[in-house]
Amino acid sequence: MTNLYSTKVTATGGRKGTIRSEDGILDLTLAIPKELGGIGGATNPEQLFAGGYAACFENALLRVARQSGHRFADGDVTVVSEIGVSRNKADAFVLHASLAVTVSGVDQATAEELVRNADAICPYSNAIRGNVDVAKTVVAV
Repeated sequence: MTNLYSTKVTATGGRKGTIRSEDGILDLTLAIPKELGGIGGATNPEQLFAGGYAACFENALLRVARQSGHRFADGDVTVVSEIGVSRNKADAFVLHASLAVTVSGVDQATAEELVRNADAICPYSNAIRGNVDVAKTVVAV
């Protein structure tokens, strides 16, 4: 398998620390969310994952749309990703996710097909498939 891109990010101090990419573009302070007993006020790993998943999934959808002859303008496709933390039966922490996808200019069946096809090529979807429950809703407007 040919590596198309990789990056390195260093974390220091865990959920109450910092993260910094090797090129310095990403340089953030982290905080434990208030809902998990922290002080909040800074980003957290779940927000970062949600942002990455939403952006990656939308790009995958735009790609499969182009391949099937659909062209969307900025704002025609919206992906909202929600990442949550819960505990499983063994009391271990687990992630769960949802994607809410809105597509303008196509019918419901086409929107659902585009989401299925995007899910098949999105690196985030492929990375978590079988490990993280992902609920998907699709709305064509």
